[in-house]
Amino acid sequence: MSAGTAAGQASAGQVAARTGARRWVLRDLTGSPVANITPNWFASVMGTGIVANAAVSLPWQPAGVRTFALVVWLIAATLLVVLLAATALHWRRFPARARGHHLNPVMAHFYGAPPMALLTVGSGAMLVGKDLIGSQAALVLDTVLWSAGTVLGLAVAVVVPYLAFTRHEVREDSAFGGWLMPVVPPMVSAATGAVLLAHLPAGQWRLTLLLACYAMFGISFLAALLVLAQVWGRLMRHKVGPAVMVPTLWIGLGPLGQSVTAVNLLGGHASEVIDPTWAHALLIAGVVFGVPVLGFAMLWAALALAITVRTARAGLPFSLTWWSFTFPVGTCATGAAALAARTGSVALGGLSILLFVGLLTAWAVVAVRTFRGAVLTGTLLA
Repeated sequence: MSAGTAAGQASAGQVAARTGARRWVLRDLTGSPVANITPNWFASVMGTGIVANAAVSLPWQPAGVRTFALVVWLIAATLLVVLLAATALHWRRFPARARGHHLNPVMAHFYGAPPMALLTVGSGAMLVGKDLIGSQAALVLDTVLWSAGTVLGLAVAVVVPYLAFTRHEVREDSAFGGWLMPVVPPMVSAATGAVLLAHLPAGQWRLTLLLACYAMFGISFLAALLVLAQVWGRLMRHKVGPAVMVPTLWIGLGPLGQSVTAVNLLGGHASEVIDPTWAHALLIAGVVFGVPVLGFAMLWAALALAITVRTARAGLPFSLTWWSFTFPVGTCATGAAALAARTGSVALGGLSILLFVGLLTAWAVVAVRTFRGAVLTGTLLA
């Protein structure tokens, strides 16, 4: 056998091996896997991370729950690293396409997902990740991710609405749940910042962070109410709309559940910062605020569920919007758990567990479908 023939056979073998490998990974993808990495991909990190955070917040902690939560947090942290790297490659190799995302009147709103992904993974480090990496490393990681997520989230909360007001084409029937995405990150910062209060020097540092968290709570909650009213109005006048956008109705639960979580966590840590009288008042405020808002969240959940079931009967195509079934439900689970801990209510504790079961079911379905479309077939990356 000649050297040329042997080399040709070796080359053919390598091509065959690569072709065989593609049957199992990205088998339907013809272009670059990072060509269409968009901000909404970070919703998968949010939806995965909230499973871990909610699991360790439940009033019932059977054996194995904390280990399960740690595994899920590791998956979320890995996803975050992968998506950050993929996004960097996307900006490097497809800069024109990347720069155009903010001008898309739908996609631009999902720039709220990256900061919330950072905040969710950072909070998970303190809640459960410390079991693996140690308390000090978890504190450093959370501090870095919380700081980056908060700065980015506040920027998004200003820039995206500004673009919608001045550049995007917005019709009377344009309002959808995704409009909440850029205004929710400050609420997530408020909820996750409560954990960091005790780690700051006593005095003005803690007081500043506490007041900043309550200010971010206000930023997000009031803006979310404005958007929810517009989404409600659009549903009244223009009905449900395209099936692919129906899952985004569940995003409405996000600011509601997270606001209940935030106000109760901040109230619980207020005694580390301010006078006991004021701290007790904030504890009471958490319950007075949280119970009615959680009640409205359950109304919104019932409506979203009814519309989703109705749409699914006619056909609900899978897309990344399905991740809307996860993080918002998770925030309601943590909010109900926080209220249960504050009031001692068995009913609220049971509600938090029920919501977590719904979250876990939705996450399992969406994660499997996403893995298939992103890793096996590659159709979600096309």
